[in-house]
Amino acid sequence: MSFSIIGKSIAESVTLKLNETAAILRAKGEPVIHLGIGEPKSKAPLDAITAAASLLNTGDIRYTPADGIPALKQAIIRFTVDHYGRVVAPENVIASGGAKQSIMVALQAILDPQDEVIFPAPYWVSYPEMVKLCGAVPVPVHPEDGTFYPRLQDIEQVCGSYTKAIIINSPNNPTGVIYSEQFIAEIVEFCEKRGIYLIMDDIYNRLAFGGRKPANCYKYLKSGINDSKLILINGVSKQYAMTGFRIGWAVANKKLIEVMTNIQSHQTSGPSVVLQAAAVGAINGIQSSVESLRTTLENNTKVMMEQLHAFTGLRVTKPDGAFYCFVDFSNYNKNSTQLALFLLEKVRVITVPGVEFGLDGYLRLSTCGSIKDITQGIERIKWAIDPNSPNELYIGERKLTRDWL
Repeated sequence: MSFSIIGKSIAESVTLKLNETAAILRAKGEPVIHLGIGEPKSKAPLDAITAAASLLNTGDIRYTPADGIPALKQAIIRFTVDHYGRVVAPENVIASGGAKQSIMVALQAILDPQDEVIFPAPYWVSYPEMVKLCGAVPVPVHPEDGTFYPRLQDIEQVCGSYTKAIIINSPNNPTGVIYSEQFIAEIVEFCEKRGIYLIMDDIYNRLAFGGRKPANCYKYLKSGINDSKLILINGVSKQYAMTGFRIGWAVANKKLIEVMTNIQSHQTSGPSVVLQAAAVGAINGIQSSVESLRTTLENNTKVMMEQLHAFTGLRVTKPDGAFYCFVDFSNYNKNSTQLALFLLEKVRVITVPGVEFGLDGYLRLSTCGSIKDITQGIERIKWAIDPNSPNELYIGERKLTRDWL
């Protein structure tokens, strides 16, 4: 059986695979703790549910424009004014089946085979695969100073004649760090001068801790939006805990949005009208759920940091936002895949191997779950790998005896 070169080069989404694994184990009655999940546990806003239900009650569920219904475009325009201080037109907006699709159609609209796309490491697992789906070349950049905070000089060193785009994600998945105001200002200016597309993946931008606000890329844009190669990505999945609704969007120059719309029209047509209605309800409705989620995540992160500090030999950078801790476990095992499989087998804790994010020896731990999940999950991990822990552990009524240290 033969497959395309691109088809053979694409790996499955490790995060989605882990969700599937967790569901299978739980269905078997296994006491699984999922510290790998990338979705909040809180409920979708009532305004979103009401809007979707109202439309469903009409029974009039039809096709939508490929780039989104007018009401959603207007909501996104309002969102862009409220959070970025920039007025855009409907022609500058496309709504997609999640922020992932918005990024994907943007890449398909701008990339030719052998073009290069730069992104700082560690990075979201889908960036390299999405670039490869376009026949282009992913170019991860590891900061030379060993931190999770990229510098312009790190990016300049790998930028060449084939560079077509740079992707920036802040707050970052998997590290939770927020890139500095100076860096965002420099990268916006750099891309403008070089004529490079800048994709700002701002999906976590309202989930920042300690009163911080991520840098506003538009603040440093010298050209008008229709003369710019800046592409701003966002969606309802993270900030409104609406991961299953699959509505995201891109804001960019109208010529690019037109090309993206053409691609999307043949790919999936427009997103579901019911889910778009829900997104309108969330964006235009009461915003208290966002602050409630942000507060919960900040508290969960503090608890996880306290638990991790009980280890010897771990290194962790305090997250500035989002809902992840990216922890260096290399003193225990430099092979993150082996370590993740070991923890799943021995103590039924699901984590995500750091190698999937471009940095082996690390595990991504999610703070989306309950305080109980966090404390018990870290307790199980500590018991499994720390020789200073007691030799026995109870998981429910099951007694485990450690025989591997």
